Amino acid sequence: MARPHFDPTQLPVEAIAGEAAVMLERLAPAWLRERFANPPEWSPEGNETVFLDHPSPTAASVLVPIVLREEGLTMLLTQRTAHLNDHAGQVAFPGGRAEETDADAIDTALRETEEEIGLDRRHIEVIGTLPLYFTGTGYEVTPVVGLVLPPFELKRDPFEVAEIFEVPLSFLMDGQNHQRLSAQLPSGRRSFYAMPYENYFIWGATAGMLRNLFHFLRA
Repeated sequence: MARPHFDPTQLPVEAIAGEAAVMLERLAPAWLRERFANPPEWSPEGNETVFLDHPSPTAASVLVPIVLREEGLTMLLTQRTAHLNDHAGQVAFPGGRAEETDADAIDTALRETEEEIGLDRRHIEVIGTLPLYFTGTGYEVTPVVGLVLPPFELKRDPFEVAEIFEVPLSFLMDGQNHQRLSAQLPSGRRSFYAMPYENYFIWGATAGMLRNLFHFLRA
């Protein structure tokens, strides 16, 4: 059972990451395609392996879905239902564990996205992947970045997904909106990021993968 031993929304903010925002001209489809086609030298931030109790993590993939809205790009996210064993109630990218029938990590992300939120893969242009992210709950996650072209229909799986929402990409790609928090766990003190937006609390692995996207786009 991978439920946190604390309420992250009640933790004090220790610091604001504070890096300058990704320049707005970079938050455009053509620039993003070019960046993933010709990636620069850059260093991903840490992940949660220090909290990993599992010698062989489970392969999983998530879609990092960037929606091409006319008023500006957004990130499509889900709020998981409260009864799930892993990451219950948390904000997450659509995705899940790999199946033997999946062709590769990208196929896993697209299949899981269709199952969880009903987003057909024909609307998704995969432009690349980010480095593997290891979660403290025992997953080795491949973040698959895709551009999503409206109009599209969504149909959430009510067992797994409580809500689907979008956040402006410019908000998430600004270090002034990245909070640093810490909690004392049985395995030791854990520090992580949070990116609260309106009534949504984005934190943990999702925030960690967004931080890596942030560093990748700023490099």
